[in-house]
Amino acid sequence: MVQTNEVEQPYKRIWGMLFVGWVFAYFDRTITGPVVSWMIANDVAFLADASNPYALGGLLGSLFFAGYMLTQFPGGYFGDKYGHRNMVILSILWAGITTIFTGLFEGLLVFIALRVLTGLGEGAFYSNDRSLIAQVTPPKKLGLGMGIVMGGLSVGLTLGLVGTIYLIEWAVPYLGNDAWKSPFLLLGASTILVAIVMMKVIPKSADVKSKPNGFKNSVKGLGGYSLVFLVIIMAVYIVTDSLGLSEGLMAAIFTVFSIGFVVYIYKTKKEVRPVLKNRNLFLLYLSAIPIMWHLWFYSFWSVSIVKDFGGGTLTTAALVASFNAIAGLIGFPLGGYISDKVAQYENGRRNTLFVLTVAFAASVFVFAIYLMSGATSLIIMSSILFISGILFFAVQSIQHAFISDLAPAEHRGSAFGLWNLIAEFGALLSPVISGVLRDKTESWSAPLLLDGGLVAASCICIILISTKARKKVKSTETVTA
Repeated sequence: MVQTNEVEQPYKRIWGMLFVGWVFAYFDRTITGPVVSWMIANDVAFLADASNPYALGGLLGSLFFAGYMLTQFPGGYFGDKYGHRNMVILSILWAGITTIFTGLFEGLLVFIALRVLTGLGEGAFYSNDRSLIAQVTPPKKLGLGMGIVMGGLSVGLTLGLVGTIYLIEWAVPYLGNDAWKSPFLLLGASTILVAIVMMKVIPKSADVKSKPNGFKNSVKGLGGYSLVFLVIIMAVYIVTDSLGLSEGLMAAIFTVFSIGFVVYIYKTKKEVRPVLKNRNLFLLYLSAIPIMWHLWFYSFWSVSIVKDFGGGTLTTAALVASFNAIAGLIGFPLGGYISDKVAQYENGRRNTLFVLTVAFAASVFVFAIYLMSGATSLIIMSSILFISGILFFAVQSIQHAFISDLAPAEHRGSAFGLWNLIAEFGALLSPVISGVLRDKTESWSAPLLLDGGLVAASCICIILISTKARKKVKSTETVTA
């Protein structure tokens, strides 16, 4: 009965809207890195007098993810209760509103609060997007669908890396040192428009989880959690800043708090324990931490990295860095396609995921060694980044499809939420730890090598996923369906 309903849904139209959602969600969150790099290069705004500009800039990115990761589980949980469509639309609308406000106000504290709020809203998108795709897509096209939709991430990431600098430079004659505000204002308005279109294009009938007053209940549920998280995050920041603690220590405190939240979920939400206690899923969650570390190390700092290693101006460096991001247009659907083809074989997804992650780790080290050798060919840099990007994004598609295999159907939203919550430990720590290392060593070499080592560690988690436990979960899911 469920499978028939899923196949009959207009899944390609929904794929298209979710693709656009990812474009704007990632454009929204990526602009912070290039904006910070522009502030540092031009010695303006609240980074003008910072003694450790890269560490402070990295902390600004990390605090976005402090909010983003904490609504991963609530977003999936409320999506399972009130409808994944409702949460997807709410997430995009929320992000648009807070992004506009970021460009309207000034001051470090307000900037941090609005970036945290943006993260809290965007945190609900991933788990509900993945769950909605799983509902409406024919099973044989699940991996492909997830890969195609995630291609929007690559487009948004590329636009964020390249477009942000161009938008700022375009606004300089009009806004002067406040030109950094222009991307927030223009993008926020566009994101709100996308949310309105989503309301019209994605039919309520597409979501079997949709409930009467579902959108209203989603706002109340997510809003309640977000208000509590915002107060806690800002209180921790203000107290630790007044005590003079380092940016790295601040990020460590937020990580401990996030781990405590995972424990809280386990203790209080008995109905989702199956997707937190399951050994295979937990290993997959852990394997994703280095993936998110890498994503936001490159997304936040790649422009500065390329520039420091001979990449010319910020604009030129952004163009080189974009080759890594745009590779997702190939990597995401390719990974999904391969994932679907090998799913029928014993350990098919796991073995493919392992091999591609090993290859990806090797490409990260190749890029690091090339830069550290002193070579400055922009063509070779771009080529390495492009190949590495294809592998990186393909790995993510397989991870997403693998979650659908391992998680019971009734808890998919929670499973995707927990995957991203735990994975975002990497995103939370990556910008600030990498920035601290850059300030202390005055080079990007140590952050680059650390990135490669973490990706290599991901391979160990993947190979430990056992066939026997996986079959048991898949059997349970079949009975449920």
